[in-house]
Amino acid sequence: MTLERIAPILFVILWSSGWIAPVYGIGHASAEVFLSVRFATAAVAFAIFSMIMGARWPRDPKLMFHGFMSGLLLHGCYLGGVWWAIFNGVPASVSGVIAALQPLMTAALAPILVKERLSAIQVLGLLLGFAGIVTALVPSFEGVDAAVFAERSFPIAVNIISMMGAVLGTLYQKRFVQGGDMRTTAVLQYIGALAVVFPLAFLVDEPKFDFSLQLFLTLGWSVFALSMGAVALLLYLIRSGQVSRAASLIYLMPPAVAIESFIFLGEPLGPWMIAGTVIVVFGVWLAGRKPKAA
Repeated sequence: MTLERIAPILFVILWSSGWIAPVYGIGHASAEVFLSVRFATAAVAFAIFSMIMGARWPRDPKLMFHGFMSGLLLHGCYLGGVWWAIFNGVPASVSGVIAALQPLMTAALAPILVKERLSAIQVLGLLLGFAGIVTALVPSFEGVDAAVFAERSFPIAVNIISMMGAVLGTLYQKRFVQGGDMRTTAVLQYIGALAVVFPLAFLVDEPKFDFSLQLFLTLGWSVFALSMGAVALLLYLIRSGQVSRAASLIYLMPPAVAIESFIFLGEPLGPWMIAGTVIVVFGVWLAGRKPKAA
């Protein structure tokens, strides 16, 4: 079996595991300390890899700044919020469904940012997507009082708001980070991400990192399988002419995360979660449809 055939499958498995990995770090480290170590390690690993491969480093200060800013938004703001939310009680399966909000939020902001009009079908997709999120969250709030409701709502709200980092980071990267070698750009992006999570490591929660074997295994997976392997597979899919195929893989993430959460974490795969996942995937598909030309 060729890499071209197995790359999409490997990408879905690796990328979706990004919502499972945080759970294995709970109790061993605080979220922002873990991400600080992860981003710093990834930056060093990409720098070494770039030097070995003879990749070109950007010389224009503007390109360096844009790489830094895209990483600050994409990795720092987005992953910083998602990992903190999972560390503070958001089930990985629910966070995986929330992740599908990225294309929905991008479509919702399109009329404001790029003056792009949405079709009626796309608006329906947006509404269905958010309805699916609410459906998936039903078990988290059944039979709870107001105090528990507020306590559970805050991490979920952080998870949802952090998606804006991914949305803005994607738009920023498309606008400003078009040239240059992606390997050296990745170094700048992880430095930008580190600029966000490192200060928060001392402000949000009590810093913790227990140097246990489980924590180092989680760190190794997060750096080499996620920060490097999954990103490399995505770039391979794009550069081999499979852009539309790579984009369509977003539909597989929520169900993949839900199934992996059930298998590895024992999170219930109940009817609300299944229904919410299906609604979100269908909503994302509708919102991503381009209106036919008149």
